[in-house]
Amino acid sequence: MTDSEGAAHPVAENTEVTGLAGSNDDTAAENVWDFEDDEDLDDDGSASAAATVGAIAREVEEFVAAGGWQQPPQLFALVPTAELLSQQPELADSLDPDAELTPVAQEPLPGDDLADALATIAWPELVQGCALAQEIIVLPPDAEDELPGVDESAGVSATDVERLKQAAAGHPQRTEARLVAAVLRDGPASCAMRLHGIRTPPADDAEPTDEIIEHPELAPNLVEALRATLLP
Repeated sequence: MTDSEGAAHPVAENTEVTGLAGSNDDTAAENVWDFEDDEDLDDDGSASAAATVGAIAREVEEFVAAGGWQQPPQLFALVPTAELLSQQPELADSLDPDAELTPVAQEPLPGDDLADALATIAWPELVQGCALAQEIIVLPPDAEDELPGVDESAGVSATDVERLKQAAAGHPQRTEARLVAAVLRDGPASCAMRLHGIRTPPADDAEPTDEIIEHPELAPNLVEALRATLLP
């Protein structure tokens, strides 16, 4: 395991609880059950889990937002707060003892390809979920037709991806955004996205502000990639 890095709640500081490992690592969690397929989870339990993961997504976004923009993707382990305090009682002043889970910032992800990096990760059993924050470019639907065409039948190459990124980054209707997806091992997922520098019509000359959007289906592909890291 490696020393996790972070700051005060919601991210534990210098807490040795987990690290990044290969997907076949022996520390991968066991006995995982799928929230969507579990018929015994009642509506109250579902609502509580959804509220928990939604709050975590917001907390992680606020924590990352404090560092400003132009940050690389950041991965967090979601660890039971009681376990953290049991292992490291010196963290009592920096953690919320009433929080069920505490996000713990991990070391930087290896490589430049986020999908490839996530595919190498497995978590120890202590970790009850994970969250990832990344900056993206958002375009309106009508602007997508102006992007370079990609022949998906031949497979999307790294060159295709880079061309699309550059075209989106240079588009006049682009909006910078920070996307956070959080997933529980035994529960639902939640996504929060901060849109940067939005002008509210009709006052187009108004001071730009940030807008927060929350919805569990904002990033289904990212959610599935995070879920895969929690499989045995």
